[in-house]
Amino acid sequence: MSAEKLPPVYLGLPMWQHPWWPANWFQRSEARHQQLRFYSRHLNSVEGNTTFYSLPHEDAVHRWNDATDDAFSFTFKFNQLISHEKKLIHCEQDVAQQLHLLSPLKQKLGVVMLQLPASFGPAGLPLLADFLRALPRTTQYAVEVRHHEFFAKGDAERALNQLLIQQHVNRVIMDTRALFSGPTTSDIVADVRQKKPRVPVNVIATGTAPVVRFVGNDNEQDNARCLTPWVSKIHQWRTEGRSPYLFIHRPDNKDAPWLAQQFVDLYNQRHPAHALADIGIHHTPDQNTLF
Repeated sequence: MSAEKLPPVYLGLPMWQHPWWPANWFQRSEARHQQLRFYSRHLNSVEGNTTFYSLPHEDAVHRWNDATDDAFSFTFKFNQLISHEKKLIHCEQDVAQQLHLLSPLKQKLGVVMLQLPASFGPAGLPLLADFLRALPRTTQYAVEVRHHEFFAKGDAERALNQLLIQQHVNRVIMDTRALFSGPTTSDIVADVRQKKPRVPVNVIATGTAPVVRFVGNDNEQDNARCLTPWVSKIHQWRTEGRSPYLFIHRPDNKDAPWLAQQFVDLYNQRHPAHALADIGIHHTPDQNTLF
């Protein structure tokens, strides 16, 4: 299969703006006020976590659309009112409202993710099935679970995976192995370790847009060791006709672009005929650089 025929890899970060980036990544002063526009020149997706906490104003959605080209793919989470407060029950109007709000993005709305709480276990699968069946098929969806039984390779996990396969919904894969490797090196690392789930990395593609959330730490060796296996898996998914999403986190996400560049370098060294677009980072900046 030629490089032109392989589906894209959607590579992104958990945010599109950070006060450190205009000077140290974009290297353009005007990027301070146009960060999404500059971000989208280097990466083709973003993990939109903000919608989990609050929905944007419709004017903001139109600005996001205007700032990006047609190849860019947004992902957003369903609001916590749907997933955590109403627990997927009697939330049809809330779902419709959020999807309508995001509809101006049209084909740029790549995946909408449902993040379920750790308390959502196997007993909730019938509710999840009803929820997924009711979703309009105008976009792709992904589900992130955190209950331990969904990682035990038993009946509960098989039932979850089968449901997602039947509904053509992607399972979010959380990879926090690098984050939890080695000693705690800073208060930021300690804080992120408290917030992120430490779950097994059960790799499965239940839909055509597998979603991987990779959380690194501040040790480059740990990051490279845990990131390198994703090169082969991402490429395998592409050859199967899937369009994978890979979102790169660091304890302090100001450093996340450099880890994303590391993945691009690893992938392009292994698969030069199917190379990913360079992010434009060729050295690690001085961490003491003042903005």
